[in-house]
Amino acid sequence: MNKHSSAFLYVALAAVLLSPSLLRAESNDMVKSIMKLRADVESLFTKIDENKENYKAQMKSLSLQIADSEAQINRLNTSIKLADLELDRIRSDIAETSAANVELKPLLTSALRTLEKSITEGIPFKVPERLAALEKIKSDLEKDLITEERALALTWSSFDDNIRLTSEIGLFKQKIAIDGQDVLADVAKVGTVMLFFSTQDDRVGYVQKDRARYIYYTVQDKEQRNAIRFLFDALKKQIRTGYFTIPNAVVGAGKGP
Repeated sequence: MNKHSSAFLYVALAAVLLSPSLLRAESNDMVKSIMKLRADVESLFTKIDENKENYKAQMKSLSLQIADSEAQINRLNTSIKLADLELDRIRSDIAETSAANVELKPLLTSALRTLEKSITEGIPFKVPERLAALEKIKSDLEKDLITEERALALTWSSFDDNIRLTSEIGLFKQKIAIDGQDVLADVAKVGTVMLFFSTQDDRVGYVQKDRARYIYYTVQDKEQRNAIRFLFDALKKQIRTGYFTIPNAVVGAGKGP
């Protein structure tokens, strides 16, 4: 046997001897891959089962919430019906109570009209709010939501408030009209004779009546501006008595600067 034949036989024997090892290695790798895939599949099934349980729990929670909301709606509807019945009863009682006092209505109407005129023509201090309060008295009286006795008490209280304003000095906030624009401002009210204002953009001044309307005049003079600021500062510190030098801002005194 020559050298070439020996070498070929050696290689063939080596291949035969190595083949089982290679097969076993490939088999082991395949088994590991199958086991991994199986584990992945089982993990996915576990997650699916968990998601199903979570979904069931969420649906149950939502169903309970819906049932609770429906119960609350039913309770509210019942409360509204009971409130409507109570309101009808109160209106009936008010109508019966007021039947013997019909003569009070003309008196109340006249008194409210007088008070409205006083507010409209007086110092422009929270006019919309004060008129709205009177309008509510009239409206409630017309709709029989209050008795005439109650309307009389509220009207008297409004007159009392109107009188109190004549001697009240204080600092408030309200909307005022400057240069055709409504702005929110601090206002210093001195009884019902003077009303000063101070805006966020550092405009200060006072209101005066020019014929049938009120005008807010902005003060430019440095000395007068400082005097108005001093008044506001004093009122902020709750100082309502003392000597103050302020511009002539008497309501109804005529045209401003």
